[in-house]
Amino acid sequence: HSQPLFLPQKKKKNKRKKMDSVRLKYVKLGYAYLVNNFLRLLLVPIMWASTVEVLRMGPEEILAVLGSSAGHLDRIQILFFLLLVVFIFTVYLMSKPRPIYLVDYALYKPSPVWRVPFSTFMEHSRLNRPYSPKSVEFQMRILERSGLGEETCLPPAIHYIPVEPTVEAAHEEAETVIFTTIDDLLSKTGVKPRDIDILIVNCSLFSPTPSLSAMVINKYKMRSNIKSFSLSGMGCSCSPISVDLARDLLQIQPNSYALVVSTEILTPNYYQGKERAMLLPNCLFRMGCAAILLTNKSKEKNRAKYQLMHVVRTHKGSDEKAYRCVYQEEDPEGKVGISLSKDLMSIAGEALKSNITTIGPLVLPASEQLLFLLSLISRKIFHPNGKPYIPDFKQAFEHFCIHAGGRGVIDQLQKNLELSPAHVEASRMTLHRFGNTSSSSLWYELGYIETKGRMKKGDRVWQIAFGSGFKCNSAVW
Repeated sequence: HSQPLFLPQKKKKNKRKKMDSVRLKYVKLGYAYLVNNFLRLLLVPIMWASTVEVLRMGPEEILAVLGSSAGHLDRIQILFFLLLVVFIFTVYLMSKPRPIYLVDYALYKPSPVWRVPFSTFMEHSRLNRPYSPKSVEFQMRILERSGLGEETCLPPAIHYIPVEPTVEAAHEEAETVIFTTIDDLLSKTGVKPRDIDILIVNCSLFSPTPSLSAMVINKYKMRSNIKSFSLSGMGCSCSPISVDLARDLLQIQPNSYALVVSTEILTPNYYQGKERAMLLPNCLFRMGCAAILLTNKSKEKNRAKYQLMHVVRTHKGSDEKAYRCVYQEEDPEGKVGISLSKDLMSIAGEALKSNITTIGPLVLPASEQLLFLLSLISRKIFHPNGKPYIPDFKQAFEHFCIHAGGRGVIDQLQKNLELSPAHVEASRMTLHRFGNTSSSSLWYELGYIETKGRMKKGDRVWQIAFGSGFKCNSAVW
């Protein structure tokens, strides 16, 4: 009978905590409004007082003041002043970067016949590895905790028993995913292949000769003076790198279109050994591709979906652990695969901190920057071991596209950035439906947000990607 006596106290405590959190929320909102609008709040009374003073003066007094001011300046001084204003305005216009617009993008949707439900994946693993039951059991445990669903897809060559990771099969996969996605994008935008001025294809693990960009040029008979690039070996974070390269090229080439293709070709990279660290990519990576059309044409502003605001790139390759945490190598039996280090999450956390330090001043409101500065000073002087202040990036962005590398990656970023389940829903659902599609996963997440009808005019998007090297790259739209 003692339990009911304590229930009211618990309810009171919970109610008090709730009231305190509500008060704290309103205090923080008031603080943010005050700091972010400080200049406006300062200028409004000054402008009001000036307006009242002018209204009190009669027309003759106003003309007398203007006449006395003009009397002190001769024509040469006035002309010099006007020329200086024109010169400063011209320099500003010339140095101002061209706005970069995202006209539209397209995503690859694999055929249902290439699905790999858990039962199919495990059956194929047993048949391909009859002498390694422990490896099969390990993969099953990884799949169950991975966050992947039953609809993810692998290319046809990996459905064979035994697997056929040939160069020909890899070319077939590349042609299927890349051409299908580009066809969809060109159909949506109405842009012709010969209108494309810049082509960038990124694929980390398949780098054939001729290159994938050459394959695209050959298929679509693009112009001979097109600027083309193939980026490889840069991991899952390569899509923001491709966007950054396209932005730089569009700054120096006016009135142009840039086509960016982000994909990963899995056929030649399916690991067939027993090393656990190298079996992880088999469980996580799945088919995917995204094609993005960027432009600096002012006429496309009205129909463009987004405008590129910032790209911030962080590289931790100077640290040996970071450099080797995602590493392609041979196992003791000579079988090639991608080894994922146990330190991957901690290294990703350090890379994210560096990236946040750079991107914060570009996007955070003044209130959050001031709190971060005060926290930094406090830790330097009073509490060296104190917990650092994590800026509230929810005040800077409405949507977050976190690389769907695995459930652990999403969990860690949600915790570090103090995001709600709604903020990481796009990442979790992309991982569940499509798996880890490498560099294209950011665009599947953006597609999910749009499909759910959550994207509104003026909303800001933060794309965060991690990749081998080790890199953390961000794009802000």
